[in-house]
Amino acid sequence: MPSEAHESIVNLLRESGGIGLEPDGSLDVAAMREGMEAMTATAELPEGTRCTPCEVARRPAEWVEGPDADASRVLLYFHGGGYVIGSIATHRGLVARIARVAGIRGLVLDYRLAPEHPFPAAVEDATAAYRFLLEQGITPEGIAIGGDSAGGGLTFATLVALRDSGIPLPAAAIALSPWVDLEGTGESMSSKADADPMVGREGLLEMARLYLGEADPKTPTAAPLHADLAGLPPLYVQVGTAETLLDDATRIAERARAAGVQIELEPFEDLVHVFQAFAPHVPESLEAIEKLGAFLKRQL
Repeated sequence: MPSEAHESIVNLLRESGGIGLEPDGSLDVAAMREGMEAMTATAELPEGTRCTPCEVARRPAEWVEGPDADASRVLLYFHGGGYVIGSIATHRGLVARIARVAGIRGLVLDYRLAPEHPFPAAVEDATAAYRFLLEQGITPEGIAIGGDSAGGGLTFATLVALRDSGIPLPAAAIALSPWVDLEGTGESMSSKADADPMVGREGLLEMARLYLGEADPKTPTAAPLHADLAGLPPLYVQVGTAETLLDDATRIAERARAAGVQIELEPFEDLVHVFQAFAPHVPESLEAIEKLGAFLKRQL
């Protein structure tokens, strides 16, 4: 059974309505961006966290690190938000906690968002940020990449794009509730619809439409479910069993294993989409972050 703290947040999210469509079937992108920023404005950072704004490959970014962070080891993080919303501010708290447990620095990238900048802008920014780290003298063995939801999908897409470009891959990657199927074909899209207070199929498909522009929804670096995953580094994927994107996580893990990739998929029973962001208020969130940090410690 989920904790009372988890259920309390789920009830609040349910009252807020999640990703809602306008009467004409569109998304009010500006309102959604403002809402996400407001929801995370008071997010707590671990004591002693340093946040240093910077520019990475002509995009805003932010170093997030604790007092004992190893400067030679980095988690390059891609925030979630359907490729349409989200920012450094909405995710610095989550990244700070993961990086603190791992004893490394976090780098949160403000990649370009749709509809202003559709695919492949996000992938271009993500791969450029990774190349930036290499140019700074950080070795691939000292880098992990990761993200949640759309950022989890972007993690897989970035690995595929880097591999196809012949660029040395990072040592490892993490993905929290990754969104890898832009057509919403997973069975959990319907079977978990009532349980998931945030992500519904219609809203997700509209975000996919805004992101894809003219691109085919099966393009491997847009929807990594359709990518050849051979040669990717070790991966650790977390997902809640009470979310519509459950089947995205299980299917990408199956495809990765079939391609010979070392991947660990950990389902968290009855928890919702990107529940890790509920830290420090929810015990399951803190447990999951400890596991993410432990994985990164082992790999870097």
